[in-house]
Amino acid sequence: MHYLTSLVLAAFAGYAGSWYFGMIEGNFALLLLMAVVVTGIYWLAERFYFLPQRQSAVLKLESETIARRQELTRMGIQKVDTDSDSAREKLLMQPWWLDWTAGLFPVILVVFVLRSFLFEPFKIPSGSMIPTLWIGDLILVNKFHYGFRLPVVNIKLTEGTPVQRGDVMVFRYPPRPSMDYIKRVVGLPGDEVSYLNKQLSINGQVVKRNNLPEFFDESVMRYFKQFDEALGEKPHMLIQDDDRPAFVSGADQFKFYENCRYSVEGVVCKVPPGHYFMMGDNRDNSLDSRYWGFVPDANIVGRAFFVWMNFGNIKRIGGFH
Repeated sequence: MHYLTSLVLAAFAGYAGSWYFGMIEGNFALLLLMAVVVTGIYWLAERFYFLPQRQSAVLKLESETIARRQELTRMGIQKVDTDSDSAREKLLMQPWWLDWTAGLFPVILVVFVLRSFLFEPFKIPSGSMIPTLWIGDLILVNKFHYGFRLPVVNIKLTEGTPVQRGDVMVFRYPPRPSMDYIKRVVGLPGDEVSYLNKQLSINGQVVKRNNLPEFFDESVMRYFKQFDEALGEKPHMLIQDDDRPAFVSGADQFKFYENCRYSVEGVVCKVPPGHYFMMGDNRDNSLDSRYWGFVPDANIVGRAFFVWMNFGNIKRIGGFH
């Protein structure tokens, strides 16, 4: 079994290494699921086969030790120099290949359940959500807010809370579903979203915003215009770059592209059923639905709600809108 286990562990290490060095496109949810299955099989084998075998060997050793002592007593030898405790411990000890599989199963199972159904941590890699989320923020995502979903296949099991405008959502990037993106929900199914001359309107109604003091973006060492905007129940902040033009350049030919009209002023899109229109709070520095289209409901991962750490700025810890 140790040869087979070595091959299994080598396969996991090879997959992780190839993913790390960019040789393949990895899927952490699938990798974690496979780890649960493999270690679970070893855990069951340990509990119902290997452990009983070792326990039987210990019982046999103890019975042989008792019989030997009785025989020596009959021969008049009272002092017996045996180290049965050490032998017992060695017999009960898990071999390395069980320790690295069955022994890890409870930990991997807990991580799998927490990550798949409750909360998942993410790290913000870019500035597209500044000023709400900064580069390096470590955030928590509520996986059950929009309903429970099966891991890997992402099939929805329960309805949960409906998606609301203004939610900060993590989702599978439509052009490349193996990647997770984070943006703000701007348009719901059936909405007409207009972003013309850097002014957002939904269903013909201009979204109100107020001027705020300029925001200094430490990642680029520049000041930007800052506003608060009321998409949901609570306003959120956004920034704009006056040096960037209003028109959208380089938009992909995405699914339902015909629902959008592009001009030098910006874009107007009709959100199809079962889809959402997403935008970053850093409006002029965000690769979002204006460029790659709508997010289908099947791609939803969860609702982001808390910054639990930023090693460069611990004051970032806390909730956000």
